[in-house]
Amino acid sequence: QVQLVESGGGLVQAGASLRLSCAASGRTFSMYAMGWFRQAPGQEREFVAAITWTGGNSYYAESVKGRFTITRDIAKNTVYLQMNSLKPEDTAIYYCASSRYSITYIPRDYEYWGQGTQVTVSS
Repeated sequence: QVQLVESGGGLVQAGASLRLSCAASGRTFSMYAMGWFRQAPGQEREFVAAITWTGGNSYYAESVKGRFTITRDIAKNTVYLQMNSLKPEDTAIYYCASSRYSITYIPRDYEYWGQGTQVTVSS
C-alpha cells in the first residue's frame, strides 16, 4: 500500500505560479511512476503529467506542456508539479497518483491516489 498526500494548492491570479507537492509513504519501493491528474466540477478526470520514479522520464498533456514541470525528490519520496503561467482553465482539484507497473495517461492504470488539492486561478 502507498499513501499519497498532496499540498500546495491555493487561489492565485492568472499568470501566477504555484508548486504542488505529493508526499508518498508506505511501500514506495513498489512505485514505477507517479502522476498528476486534475478534475474540474462536472468534468472527467484528466491526465496532467507523470514521471518515472527511477529514471525521471517525464510526460505532459499538451495543454500544460511548456508551462508545467514535474519533478521528483527520491530522498524525500516526493513528487512536485511546478505550474507557471496559470490560466483560469487550470482551475481544478489536482490529484497525485502512483503506478506500480507502467507510466500512462489513463487514470485506471494508477493504483493509489491522494485526497486532492484545490487549485483556483482567477482572471
